[in-house]
Amino acid sequence: MHERGHQQGNAPSARNLLRRGMLLACLVIPTSMVGGGAMAQAHDYREPPRQDWSFTGPLGHFDMASVQRGYTVYAQVCSACHGMKSVTYGDLAGLGLKEADINAIAGAHRVPAGVDASGHPTTRPANMDDHLLSPYPDTHTAAAANHGVVPPDQSRLAVVHPGGVDRIYAFLTGYGQTPPPGTVVPPGLFYNPYAANGQIAMPPPLYDGAITYPDGTPATVAQQARDVTTFLAWAASPHLVERHRTGVGAAVFLLILLILSICLKRRTWSNVH
Repeated sequence: MHERGHQQGNAPSARNLLRRGMLLACLVIPTSMVGGGAMAQAHDYREPPRQDWSFTGPLGHFDMASVQRGYTVYAQVCSACHGMKSVTYGDLAGLGLKEADINAIAGAHRVPAGVDASGHPTTRPANMDDHLLSPYPDTHTAAAANHGVVPPDQSRLAVVHPGGVDRIYAFLTGYGQTPPPGTVVPPGLFYNPYAANGQIAMPPPLYDGAITYPDGTPATVAQQARDVTTFLAWAASPHLVERHRTGVGAAVFLLILLILSICLKRRTWSNVH
């Protein structure tokens, strides 16, 4: 009896096994950082409304049609001021683009190619290994062209920007609202409640019908904002779906292991009894 009681005291209970299994599952299942973005301790902008995104949550996935439309918005609107230095033209294959199409897109841009024999800087057509660089040669030029502000790189904007994708969408659709009574908007600035301090020098980047989607989707401001935000989320986490699949597979494996452990424990103690 003493030996049996000692064994019972040392053996993990079914409840403890369940707790351990759930803890391991929580550690393995990847938590998407895309939906919430970087958490701000304090901010000077209006809290953005929560949006329903297909890519949030442990089972999230990207709407690739929206991602493709979002790249169209980036290429035709955002790339005039913003680069994506962590994204290569070759990465666009993840959008479903063919190699010939990617080469055509890359070849339409020129990138630095060192200097010639006389020491003058030269350029060459971009290729699939090149990154989507800023249109400005340096930060001084970028700041001079944008009221002293350097346009941020958009590679990981969706995960590092305070407020995350909800704020990006709210910001892009937040122009044109009436400022609160007593708010003075200086000349050259625009009121946007989702911008820092509610004012920004950047004019509205999106307009209804300003671009044409290849798939015929009406290019409203709201649609463009949702699509380009989805594209930015994809660019920041292009392997999101693969991570989620790995996490779900690991969780299923741990659950099976937990069940087998409980069954083995019961069988072992049934023999003791």
